[in-house]
Amino acid sequence: MDNVEILSRLQFAFTIAFHYIYPPLSIGLGVCLVIMEGMYLKTHNKVYEELTRFWIRIFALIFGIGVATGIVMEFEFGTNWATYSRYVGDIFGSALAAEGIFAFALESGFLGILLFGWNKVSPRIHFMSTVLVALGSIFSAIWIVVANSWMQTPAGYRIQGHEMQARAVVTDFWEMVFNPSSVERLSHVLVGAFSAGSFLVLSVSAWYILKQRHLDHAKRGFRIGLYVASASALLSLFTGHTAADIVGEYQPTKMAAMEGHWDSLAAADAYLFGWVDKEKEVTTGLKVPGGLSFLIHQDFTTPVKGLKSFKPEDRPGAVNFVFQTYHIMVTIGMMLIALTLYALWLLWRGKLFETRWLMGVFVVSVLLPQIANQTGWYAAEVGRQPWVVYGLLRTSQALSDTVKAEHVLISLIMFTLVYLVLFLLFLYLLNKKIQHGPDTANTHQSAPFSTKNPDLYATR
Repeated sequence: MDNVEILSRLQFAFTIAFHYIYPPLSIGLGVCLVIMEGMYLKTHNKVYEELTRFWIRIFALIFGIGVATGIVMEFEFGTNWATYSRYVGDIFGSALAAEGIFAFALESGFLGILLFGWNKVSPRIHFMSTVLVALGSIFSAIWIVVANSWMQTPAGYRIQGHEMQARAVVTDFWEMVFNPSSVERLSHVLVGAFSAGSFLVLSVSAWYILKQRHLDHAKRGFRIGLYVASASALLSLFTGHTAADIVGEYQPTKMAAMEGHWDSLAAADAYLFGWVDKEKEVTTGLKVPGGLSFLIHQDFTTPVKGLKSFKPEDRPGAVNFVFQTYHIMVTIGMMLIALTLYALWLLWRGKLFETRWLMGVFVVSVLLPQIANQTGWYAAEVGRQPWVVYGLLRTSQALSDTVKAEHVLISLIMFTLVYLVLFLLFLYLLNKKIQHGPDTANTHQSAPFSTKNPDLYATR
């Protein structure tokens, strides 16, 4: 790789990794908001209204930062990756257009009612807005994952032109949308997003419980977050397995890198942890003999294609990095299952909120889904190298011809500084909202519940 390719990859990796902090939070938090406001409409309990109001303010903050950080990536496609943009423009562009029309417009359009419609619309209309904003965030993920999945497992296209003028053209839109990996990858991404949002609710609620503040709100919010987090953690087992099956079938080099598997004539082991020596082409660590063979073929002795089956130039360059990030994701996934199931058991026994050490664990646990989402994304993207479109276009061929290394370096430094400021601003505003807490009956008065009263949510 030359300096332009290295720097361009670093720049895009940095911008997308930073941006990817926020969409999973908004997707998961949107689901929790629907449950909170739904509970208010069902029970007429003002605590759920106050809880919903509080988390809507945090949702709006996350949404705003997410939009601001996502715009940069679209420009990078044209500045740093012009050949790629020309090659996949018809396909990637259609998915991004669908995301803008069907998802972002829906989410941003009803966000105004969600934020400012409490004393303007009826309770059911406001709840419908909450549902539509949550659906809009999910629809946005659908089209982004579809576009990325096509790059992993291309389908529904033909190549038009030759050499530098070649480009992929859509021949079957729905085959492109439902390419071999889109459904499995989307389900895994959404489950990870639900975990991220619900663990944010758990973290803040646990902090209030430890500080003995807003206890009624915190305990009700914690229960909602725990149910969503538990379901998401358990579902990740199934979505992760099906996604891995697709990788094994369509991207065998990535699967071999994820498990550090080299020899194609032997059964493939599944490592709990280890280290890959790329130079010696060996992997050491604690493993389950034949474990990967069993996961793929339901047999402990069936051979699996190893990295030695492929030319060195067709293998991922950073095999150990793919191996480590993949295993970090899996390890955290198992930790989340254990943590949420233990909390559910204590909740059933009526001892959850008195277990202070566990509340402390939940305060910091907000980092775990974020780390799992990030490392899973790293494993997926680095693992498909050296291809930017798997089997069709190499990353080294996708660069812009006129961009120089010093230009990319300067912009990378500038983006880093701007994103650092945005992140500090996000933390400051988030902390300020958490410190303030939910507005209670002592700080605002609400009209009595009535489905016929359009001013139900009046706060003054």
